[in-house]
Amino acid sequence: MDTMRERFVSVTSELLDEDPRLALVLAEITMDGFRPAQQRHPERVINVGIREQLLVGVGGGLALTGLRPVLHTFASFLVERPFEQVKLDFGHQGTGGVLVSASAGYDWPAGGFTHMAPGDVALLDTLDGWTVHVPGHPDEAEALLRHAYAAGDDRVYVRLSQQSNAAAHPVTGLGWRTVREGAAGVVVAVGPLLDHVLAATEGLDVTVLYATTVRPFDDAALRAAVGRATSDVVLVEPYLAGTSTTAAARALTDTPHRVLGLGVGRAELRRYGTIDEHTAAHGLDPRSLRERIGAFLHRPGSARP
Repeated sequence: MDTMRERFVSVTSELLDEDPRLALVLAEITMDGFRPAQQRHPERVINVGIREQLLVGVGGGLALTGLRPVLHTFASFLVERPFEQVKLDFGHQGTGGVLVSASAGYDWPAGGFTHMAPGDVALLDTLDGWTVHVPGHPDEAEALLRHAYAAGDDRVYVRLSQQSNAAAHPVTGLGWRTVREGAAGVVVAVGPLLDHVLAATEGLDVTVLYATTVRPFDDAALRAAVGRATSDVVLVEPYLAGTSTTAAARALTDTPHRVLGLGVGRAELRRYGTIDEHTAAHGLDPRSLRERIGAFLHRPGSARP
């Protein structure tokens, strides 16, 4: 199976041939994969070198000319380093574009903390009008990329990961899918963490919702799931823990509820290790998730799974 990043190259290269409005801006990262597309469309495949602020600035300028810019590099260099340019060159200017990241979270442990961006979605939450996709499988990544490229002049962030679920789920819209139904609580699994959540909740009487689009937050899906179960909600996200707890609280304003946000911890893990070791260290492996979810649902006053 190809990776999300490889699927990004193939889909984007194909659409560059088909859509004269689409433009791609790179900062060296993944340039080798796009070299054939650059040879065919040198005016719309631009490599600015390792200059991430310029990457965003050029993308914003292309948007002002009427093009649909796609900007790509590692998440830490796409959202964090040039955040002022993202804020001004897209938000302040009122332009649209698609940011496509690679190696978000801790996907490349050997790169160290400089190449990790667990706070990327939380940072974009400080800005208005961003749609955020977090696919959990290359097939889902393709569907969401095609949707983002065709989304008029919207501002979209597509968070690609090295991690993947074993199987894809149909992406027929931006809403969440109900994967399992239960009455003792609701667990929202985001993107590539779905398989871990399903393994962790095996045999528990909980509803599992699957989210590949986290902004806009699917208020209706969460409210409907809480209506079928208890008002205990666990969010399991592959980025900074607690990123969506405020959104969940807003969705349940009229419902007494408890929310637990699980995700990447704030502490820097200074040993490189592997992806699996980082997952376990952040408590996102199936065993740790089962303990944490079970402990939350077993608190006094909660229904027991």
